[in-house]
Amino acid sequence: QGEGVHTGRASVFCRFSGCNLWNGKEKDRETAKCSFCDTDFIGANGIGGGKFIGAEELVQTILSYWPSNKKPFVVLTGGEPMLQVDKSLINILKKYDCEIAIETNGTIPVPATIDWICVSPKGSSNVVQTTGHELKLVYPQRQAMPEQFIDFEFEHYYLQPLDKSYIATSNDDDNYVQQTVDYCLRHPQWRLSLQTHKITGIR
Repeated sequence: QGEGVHTGRASVFCRFSGCNLWNGKEKDRETAKCSFCDTDFIGANGIGGGKFIGAEELVQTILSYWPSNKKPFVVLTGGEPMLQVDKSLINILKKYDCEIAIETNGTIPVPATIDWICVSPKGSSNVVQTTGHELKLVYPQRQAMPEQFIDFEFEHYYLQPLDKSYIATSNDDDNYVQQTVDYCLRHPQWRLSLQTHKITGIR
């Protein structure tokens, strides 16, 4: 895991195709509710990807990537994973003693049986998952500023600098890392999250 509370922790990422805030097509990026996504979530041809007949087949594929005999830590992400994550998948992951984390935009309720809930609000979307373990907000977002989320119930609050290489309206003078640091200094409820997998080149 390269971000947030679990930075540096060995993890298997299960990335689901599809999102409800952007269709993933570059021609539609600027008009999307989430216009700064840095992830390819179209199709199922990524590393270990494919279409799976059922949850058991998917879980066996996930477990094949876990490098040890210790309890697997599985991160469900996307796109928006809650478009596809269901009770069957959660139950089978639990059957194999997996610890389950999810990274979601919070627009769809997350089952309480998931062990670690990380919500990352995007743009003007309506966040309904207002409780969890970690709120990780990309900063700055004009339509999703930190003040809007201080009454949510999370154990950890992180600000993550916007990656300006994925937005068309940025310019060379925008130092989003420094802006994020400055905000955290003024509002110590928030901590800085960096995308360490990008910094280190880990894929």
